[in-house]
Amino acid sequence: MQESSTRDGTVPPRILVTGADGLIGRATVDRLLGRGIAVTALSRSWSAPIAADRIVTADVADEKRVHEALDDVTAVVHMAAIPHPDIDTPRAVFVGNTSATFTLLAAAGERGIRRAVIASSINAFGIPMNRHALSPAYYPLDELMPVAHDDAYSLSKWVDEHAARLAHSRWGMDVVALRFPLVRSLPDLQAWARTLRDNPAEQTRLAREGWAYLELTDAVDAIEQSLSAPLTGAHTLLLAAADTLLPDATEDLLDAHAPGVPRRRRFEGRRSPLDVSAAERLIGWRPRHAIDPDYAAASQETEVTA
Repeated sequence: MQESSTRDGTVPPRILVTGADGLIGRATVDRLLGRGIAVTALSRSWSAPIAADRIVTADVADEKRVHEALDDVTAVVHMAAIPHPDIDTPRAVFVGNTSATFTLLAAAGERGIRRAVIASSINAFGIPMNRHALSPAYYPLDELMPVAHDDAYSLSKWVDEHAARLAHSRWGMDVVALRFPLVRSLPDLQAWARTLRDNPAEQTRLAREGWAYLELTDAVDAIEQSLSAPLTGAHTLLLAAADTLLPDATEDLLDAHAPGVPRRRRFEGRRSPLDVSAAERLIGWRPRHAIDPDYAAASQETEVTA
């Protein structure tokens, strides 16, 4: 059994990254290699060459191949998933995602690996993709939001978070599940934001997730900091930029698109109606990039509470 630990705040020497051909996966591989960390990259297929010194082409639900990929690995970053409920049948999405996550965490736990970072989603509480006319229970959104699942993808991410808790209980593995919102490069986010300005129906739909987004390097920062943070247990952390996708004041957006939802604080200017303070407390993470430059981390002020 290969024992490993990152509870002292150090980054492990070899990391397995699953979903390594995806947007966040590739950026994570590049970041780790740039830090001098050895990477085993795993994906079902490859759209382009990747610089990792070990490359595994496999499904994460394949237990034998996963055990092979874990040779000499001391931490795992699990980004592999079917990322939307419409990509496949509900059963394929749910079974594929949860099977992959459980297979990886169980194999890593059995081999004594003590740190894992897994991709969850802002959709994990179920409301954003729900077909029914539901709204969040309150703003700001946080990790304790009441759930209402109506699609296989959102449910799979919620179950993945519970699999992380099992992994800690059964194998003593410390797991961070990161609830990502929309993640893109800043130019892509700015282009997407422009398309929303004349689309009130989409603005209303996105109220369910607080018009949240995250710049790609901020997403990778959160992964890197989750790998090295001196923590124990299984934790779910919500991530988002400090502002929203839209140029309007957040209070005006809430008045227009979610007038009946309770607000636990006021949101000055374009302040995001998401509470990401747990990520700052646990892994020392704050977003550094924003569509509105006034909301870059260097100029962020303390949240104003009601």
